[in-house]
Amino acid sequence: MKRIVLIAALSVVCVYSVTALRGPQGMSALFEKRREIQTLQEQNSTIAREIQMKKERIERLKHNTSEQELEIRRQLKLLRPGETSFILPESPKR
Repeated sequence: MKRIVLIAALSVVCVYSVTALRGPQGMSALFEKRREIQTLQEQNSTIAREIQMKKERIERLKHNTSEQELEIRRQLKLLRPGETSFILPESPKR
């Protein structure tokens, strides 16, 4: 009798294990979460690099007057006397 109960209990545990591993919270969900984590980590590192580049640009603009002048002229589209600006048409996108 003990042997039959033990076999039945092991069978129930095995069936539950297989169901749990193949279910919506099983191994496939675990692998999907890992892929999502990796994607988010890559996005975070890309954003961190962009932030660092922008901080460096801000520092250059703070301390370099020629950089400041170029940026002001670019944003306000100003020209010095005697300078010529060429506006080229955008190339068609394919």
